[in-house]
Amino acid sequence: MTAYLDKNPNMSFVATVHGKVVGAVLAGTDGRRGYLQHLAVDEGYRGQRIGKTLVEKVTAAFAHIGISKTHLFVNTENEQAQKFYQSMGWEVRQEVKMYSFNSSANLDI
Repeated sequence: MTAYLDKNPNMSFVATVHGKVVGAVLAGTDGRRGYLQHLAVDEGYRGQRIGKTLVEKVTAAFAHIGISKTHLFVNTENEQAQKFYQSMGWEVRQEVKMYSFNSSANLDI
């Protein structure tokens, strides 16, 4: 985890309330596009704009270094997350498909 943060300084943020961590976002860049990797807000603190603020901090950090486009992945079953991002103006991409390769599952190659 620290290697990712070291390669992407000032891109990830934590939200606290009275010293308690209530939200966090992990983000980074490949130098061309930003990637929002993970966003989590404690269930008891949802609906208080914490997630929205964290996402806005990430996109502002990317903009500060000249990156205007940010991507993220949401599980197709996670309707709550889909609604959240769509309410913030994020668009579902229909023209791309995600492919994964797991080298530990393909040892005979």
